[in-house]
Amino acid sequence: MPNTLASEQSPYLLQHQDNPVDWYPWGEAAFTRARLEDKPIFLSIGYSTCHWCHVMAHESFENAEVAELLNRDFVSIKVDREERPDVDRVYMMFVQSTTGSGGWPMSVWLTPGLDPFYGGTYYPPTSRWGRPGFVDVLAEVARVWKHEREKVMQSAATIMGRLRSLGATEGRVEVPGAAVLDAAMRDFAEAFDDRRGGFGNAPKFPRPSELLFLMREQARTGAVEPGTMALETLRAMALGGMRDQLGGGFHRYSVDGDWRVPHFEKMLYDQAQLVLAYVEAARLSDDRYFADVAADTLAYVERDLGDPEGGFYSAEDADSVPPEQAGEAHAHKSEGAFYIWTDEEIREVAGADAEPFMLRFGALPGGNAPSDPQGEFTGRNLLYTARAVEDIASETGRTSADVESALERAGVALLERRASRPRPHLDDKILTAWNGLMIAAFARAGRLLDDGQRYVGVARRAATFLRTRLWQADRQILLRRYRHGHAAVDGYAEDYAYLIFGLIELFQADGDAEWLEWALTLQRRQDALFWDAGEGGWFSTTGRDPSVLLRLKEDYDGAEPAASSIGVLNLLALSHLTAEPEMTLRIKTVFTLFAARAEQAGRSVPMMLAALSTYHSGMPQIVLAGEPHDGDREQLAAVVRRHYLPGALTIPLTAFNRDSLAGMLPWTEAMQPLDGRATAYVCREFACLEPARSPEELDERLAGL
Repeated sequence: MPNTLASEQSPYLLQHQDNPVDWYPWGEAAFTRARLEDKPIFLSIGYSTCHWCHVMAHESFENAEVAELLNRDFVSIKVDREERPDVDRVYMMFVQSTTGSGGWPMSVWLTPGLDPFYGGTYYPPTSRWGRPGFVDVLAEVARVWKHEREKVMQSAATIMGRLRSLGATEGRVEVPGAAVLDAAMRDFAEAFDDRRGGFGNAPKFPRPSELLFLMREQARTGAVEPGTMALETLRAMALGGMRDQLGGGFHRYSVDGDWRVPHFEKMLYDQAQLVLAYVEAARLSDDRYFADVAADTLAYVERDLGDPEGGFYSAEDADSVPPEQAGEAHAHKSEGAFYIWTDEEIREVAGADAEPFMLRFGALPGGNAPSDPQGEFTGRNLLYTARAVEDIASETGRTSADVESALERAGVALLERRASRPRPHLDDKILTAWNGLMIAAFARAGRLLDDGQRYVGVARRAATFLRTRLWQADRQILLRRYRHGHAAVDGYAEDYAYLIFGLIELFQADGDAEWLEWALTLQRRQDALFWDAGEGGWFSTTGRDPSVLLRLKEDYDGAEPAASSIGVLNLLALSHLTAEPEMTLRIKTVFTLFAARAEQAGRSVPMMLAALSTYHSGMPQIVLAGEPHDGDREQLAAVVRRHYLPGALTIPLTAFNRDSLAGMLPWTEAMQPLDGRATAYVCREFACLEPARSPEELDERLAGL
C-alpha cells in the first residue's frame, strides 16, 4: 500500500510512495507522532534526479528488513530539497559543521523537537568503502536514544546553540573598494587551469557566476586576462562531453578534469545561467561560436523542458534504461544510457556519414569511455568535440562544406534514434526561482543576439505563466512550486530575487512597462518579507514557520547564486531606473555586510563580486526612442549589441509604453524621436549626452563609456 507521500505533488516524494518505509512529508502530522511515541525522527533529504538518492532508495528504502527497523524505532520524513530549501539549509549546515562535508541524499536524525543530533549523507546498507552501514547506524542511534537520552539532548542543544551564533558581522560601514575585486581576480588566476580551462582539478563544476564576474572585470578594468579565463573555460565546456553534443544543453558537471566525462543529470538552473554566460561571451569576444552554444541550449530547454502552458520543468535524470533492456520487466537503469553510443550503432544509423561524425566527436571502435566501477560505459562512446571540421576535411579528402553537411545529416539521424530510447526521468515540477533565471536567459539572448528576437516571446510567455499561476495578487505572495495544476509553498527570497532578475531583463528586451511594474512590486514584497533591518541582506525565509529552526542568510554563490547576490544586482538596476533613495541605502548595506566574505574568500561569492564590479563601473542608461519595427531603430539596437556593456540598462521607449513609463521613469518623459527618426539617449546617473540619431553617433557615445 502506498504511504502518506502518495498525496504529495513533489516528483521526489512520489518516487518513494510505494516504499515499505512509513514515510511522512515534512509537517505537523509527523512531528506529533514523534512526540506522542517518543521516537527520534529520521529525516531523508534529496531530489528527484539525484543519482545517489536513487541508489540509497534501492538499497535501503525499498528493502523490507531495513524498513522494519525504520518503522519500529523512528518516525521517517522525506523532504524534497528543491521544494523546501529552507528545511534543507538548516540540516545541511548541521551536517557540514559536524562532518566537514555535505551532499545528497542527506540523512539526519532529529529529536521530536526537530533539533539534529546525528547526520551524514549516503549510507550503504552494510559497511563498505569506509562508510558505516545504514543498518548499523540505525541500530546505534536507536540504542543511544533509548539508553543515553540525556547525552543526546544535551548534544543537540549545544549544536543548535552553536549554529544560531554563526554569521555575526563585524559592524563595518564602508562598501568594499575595487582592491577587493583585484584580489579576487588574482585568486581566480592562481586556481585557473590554463591547459584545460576551469578552476582547480576534477571534478569540475560549471559555476557561471564566476565567469560573469571575470567578464565584468575585463569590462571594468580593460585587462584581458579575466575575460580570457572566462572564454577559455566556456569554450572547453562547450567542446567537452559535459555538453550534449547532439541535443544541446549541459550536464550537471564533469567527473574528470578534461570536461570529457559528465555526470549526466541536466538541471534547469544550469541551462539558464550558462546561457547568460555564453550570450555575454558572444558579445565580449564577437565570436559566433558562443552565440551558437547559447542558441542550442535554449533549443534544448524549449524542446525538452518546456511546459505547454509556458513554464519550464526542473530537471532530467542522469539514469535511464539502456536501449537493449527497453521493455524488460526488471530493467536496470544506468547512468548516461540515453546519451552514449557504441561505434556499431553510429555506423548503422549514420551510414556513409559515420566516418566524419566519429572523427568529429572522438568516437572509437570499442568505445572511448574510461572504465567505470559499474561497467556502464564499457565499450561505449561519450561524444565530445575532438577535431575541427577543416582537419576532418583534410584527412578524408572532402571539402569543409561536405563535412558540415555530413555532420548535420548524421546528427539528425542519431538524434532521431536517440528519441526512440527510454528517456531519463523528467522532474516536471515548475519552480519559480529557476524559471526566473530562465526568463532572464531567454530575454537576454533575445536582446543581445543578432537573430534572437524570437526568444523574447518565449520569455514573455513564461513570465505570463508565473504571473497567472504562481503570483497570488490578493495575498501579495509568490508561490514556489507548480505541478499538474497545483501551486503551493510560499516563495523564498530566491524566488523573488530570481524572478525580479528575469523581469528586469524582459523589460529591457520588450519594453512592456508591466514587467517593470511587477518587478518593483515583487522587490517591495521581498524587502518586506525577508530584509534584515538590523544587519542588511535578505534572509532565505520569512521566519514564520516554527518548524524551520534557523532563519538563515545564504552567503555562498554555488550552483545557484545567493539571494542577496542577485538581490543587490536587482537593486542596482532598479535604482538606476527609478532613483529611489531607499534602494541606494540597501545596496550599500548589502555590500558592507558581505565585505569580509568578499575580502577573505572572494571565490565563494562570485555573483556578489559581479554586483560589486557593476557598482564600481556604474550603470549607464541607453534609451532607444522609436517604434519596434522601424529600420532606423533596429540599426541603433544593433549598435548597442556590438558593445560589451554588461552594466548598461537598455530602455525601449515607444508610443505603446511612453505614458506607462512616464509615471515610473519620469526622467524619460522628454525623450522623443527627433525629426521623426529613431533616437538614442545615452545617460549616466540620469545625466545624458547629446542624442544620437545615426549608428555612427551612437557608436561614438557608447565607445566613450
